[in-house]
Amino acid sequence: MAEIIPFKAVRPTRAIVGLVAARPYQSYTVNERESRMDYNPFSFLHIVNPGYKYDQEVTGTERYNLVKNRYLEFKEDGIFIQDEKPSFYVYKIVNRLGQAFNGIIAATSAEDYEKDIIKKHEDTLAKREETFKSYIQTVGFNAEPVLLTYPDNPIISKIIEEAQKGYAEFEFTMTYRDTHYLWKIDDEDTIATIQTEFKTMQTIYIADGHHRSSSSYLLYKDEKEKNSKHNGSESYNFFMSYLIPESNLVIQEFNRLIKDLNGLTKEVFLIKLDGFFRIENRGLMPYSPSKPHHFSMYLDGEFYSLYLRKTNYEFNTSLDELDAQLLYKTILKPILGIEDLRTDNRIEYVNGKHEMITIKSSVDSGKFKVGFGMCPATITQMKQIANEGLKMPPKSTYILPKLRSGITIYEY
Repeated sequence: MAEIIPFKAVRPTRAIVGLVAARPYQSYTVNERESRMDYNPFSFLHIVNPGYKYDQEVTGTERYNLVKNRYLEFKEDGIFIQDEKPSFYVYKIVNRLGQAFNGIIAATSAEDYEKDIIKKHEDTLAKREETFKSYIQTVGFNAEPVLLTYPDNPIISKIIEEAQKGYAEFEFTMTYRDTHYLWKIDDEDTIATIQTEFKTMQTIYIADGHHRSSSSYLLYKDEKEKNSKHNGSESYNFFMSYLIPESNLVIQEFNRLIKDLNGLTKEVFLIKLDGFFRIENRGLMPYSPSKPHHFSMYLDGEFYSLYLRKTNYEFNTSLDELDAQLLYKTILKPILGIEDLRTDNRIEYVNGKHEMITIKSSVDSGKFKVGFGMCPATITQMKQIANEGLKMPPKSTYILPKLRSGITIYEY
């Protein structure tokens, strides 16, 4: 039984929301960040990179305190305002490809995360969890929602559709040519209907934001333990999420680039591959797989197709069916010697919006020796793996939509 609640979002004013909203900090190159901050004093990047004001790199607790200061300054200057009534927020994104994503921004329950009502499908790193927990504990807000997905629900879909017929609080287009819309739902009856429908759901799933949700859960545990008057209504009991129906989620693949062949010659490497795969040299013709358990490979100026020999591989769990796991178990670990996908610096990941020609360019540059392409995972696979309590390898899915920071803010 999933619990969601409305909250009083802190939001940019309508006139400048397009200037405030930003992609996640790490998604910008240094030049991109500096350019935006040089010419846009309203960018949310000024908050998350407070040392820029002093031309100084700031880290740790000192940075967190400065982030809080910049945030408070944005509020004091009227760049951010807070809604007077707790609300749900219907949020629509239309990207440059014309794909439309429709969902609800709400506060979701940390206790649901603990009880596995909110299910996970990826491992998290303890260090990153603790770092982000300390961050939000100090700054007192979260500005980027976790992406959750829920079973399609006709009543919720109808409410979203009706809300979009009304006045949009926001409507703006980013430089990436994605257009964002936001409508506020503060009618108590409609809020109650939405909550009732979510309470009928036994599980909802994290699509993107495993570290943010895990960190929010750690914050909840910390604050609950410290608060002798804890009653479950405190803001730390919840974290901000963007919930969209499963049919609206788009999953793309993450392809792999490897820096060396683990000391093997090209010929020996191909022979070892032959134990698991039927190999066909495609020459200069780019090849992209169209079926599960088929892979593309670019090596030494040529494309190859790899078809799994199923007689040499055992499918014992839903995780074994996942192509990212299959690639790891048949090639990356046993042949190329990559044990830990999270820490080995010999592997890098390229999301599926880039075609195999990007793999080719990266290998041809000499930085990498071989590249692999695969088919994307499905929502069914993601749910099965989560339901079995298993975890995907890192970078198994590249999920759309990609959210922006600073559009709605949840305060603790």
